[in-house]
Amino acid sequence: MPKRSYIKIYGPPLLKAVEALENLSLDMPEVCIMDTIIYGIPDYNQRFEEPDYVMNYFANVRSFEEIDIKRCDKLVSKSGEMLGEYDFYFEWFTEPSMDQVKMLIGKIDEALIPLGCSYTMTTMKQ
Repeated sequence: MPKRSYIKIYGPPLLKAVEALENLSLDMPEVCIMDTIIYGIPDYNQRFEEPDYVMNYFANVRSFEEIDIKRCDKLVSKSGEMLGEYDFYFEWFTEPSMDQVKMLIGKIDEALIPLGCSYTMTTMKQ
């Protein structure tokens, strides 16, 4: 059963915060993600099966040269949305250590503090 770190974002700018977390996820090969923006794309589950679509989608936060095509194949969760009341989740490929969870919190802090929004994180098995 996968473990997920669910993120609830408070405040504006919600869109910029989700994009900041998407950008952060590109450098975290130990996770895949799901968020409210991806979930809102019609037929997202089929579209995100295509690495070229994934690369084009994430080009709004990174240039093409910085995106690894191999990473695109595993970036968006295949488990379905399952967001509930949350805005974003990081799904861990293996059981995360406490150090990995703390590292994630630090990276999220760095990404969201400049935007002026706050968040909560809940990590649990699904």
